Amino acid sequence: MSISATDPAVTAPQEQPSEAGVQTYRAAVVRGFSSPLTVEPVPAIELTAGQVRVKVEACGLCHTDIHAANGDWPVKPSPPFVPGHEGVGTVVELAAGVAEVAIGDRVAMPWLGYACGICDHCVSGWETLCLEQKNMGYSIDGGFGEYAVAYARYVVKVPDNVDPFDAAPLTCAGVTTYKAVKVAGTRSSNLVAVFGVGGLGHLAIQYAAIAGGRVIAVDIHDEKLDLARELGAEFTVNAAKEDPVEAIQRLGGADQAIALAVSPRAFEQAYGSLRRGGTLVFVALPADNEVKLPIFETVLNGITIVGSIVGTRADLREVFELHGAGRTTVIRETRSLDDVNEAIADVEAGRVAARIVFEL
Repeated sequence: MSISATDPAVTAPQEQPSEAGVQTYRAAVVRGFSSPLTVEPVPAIELTAGQVRVKVEACGLCHTDIHAANGDWPVKPSPPFVPGHEGVGTVVELAAGVAEVAIGDRVAMPWLGYACGICDHCVSGWETLCLEQKNMGYSIDGGFGEYAVAYARYVVKVPDNVDPFDAAPLTCAGVTTYKAVKVAGTRSSNLVAVFGVGGLGHLAIQYAAIAGGRVIAVDIHDEKLDLARELGAEFTVNAAKEDPVEAIQRLGGADQAIALAVSPRAFEQAYGSLRRGGTLVFVALPADNEVKLPIFETVLNGITIVGSIVGTRADLREVFELHGAGRTTVIRETRSLDDVNEAIADVEAGRVAARIVFEL
């Protein structure tokens, strides 16, 4: 995974107001790792070439935002900064020469906030691997505020038939799991095990079913497994009550397992659930950055292990198209940005059915 942490965030106040007249705006700011976020006025920066200013309507809370706020990962953001990479809002200002979007367009601001556009990864359809990338809510101030500045080329227009409060979780949770199902190679009749039914998992279940898979949902909360069945899971396993490896192997073993729970143990169980020739897709990024897997069995059983980071702009357009066509359901609850720390605590404690979306 490539994460840029080079851009300054929450920069010093500008001497002149922006062209749109915004001088300050309220945002949830990380002032120090593992400290509560503070909702406070921050200065609005001037646009530079290729950028737009977006008035944020909604922004989802992703576990990645919590990792960012805690400084959990090897490449860390630089406090102070504003998290949020599921921001959706309306374009209110354009830098000179911007032609990709217009004032008044509703756009999503995904994790991939910028890429170079010319490296081998970018030109081959893998822009999410670009080494020059910048990330919303990590190296670029994100959507946990009334406004955000983004690069016009890397925002994605939200169709009129997609609710902005649905579009927000789709901007990361949706496109991430949609891409994971693609990377897994799920086809009709495949048995697909989804480990972790939450903000990502509830969408992964739906995308795997759309691809034709027969879905096994694994979680430790019965209420989440009930939700999984409503969303199309054919089988469910409560990993707190029975061994998911044994339960899935009784079904013949999974053709694909998608690891979405932020627990190395869940990754190991997902591996053990595979049948011969199966594929394990790494998606979640636990703070404990290690997993123990056997070499011998991997070789003899022909197991494939693949990492899947967020999808591209093209993938996100497809996600919005599917949702607009009524093929997916987003389970979410709205909260005020003033409740950001309570929301984080609820996500960490597993008290949230799927996704929290902040209403700006």
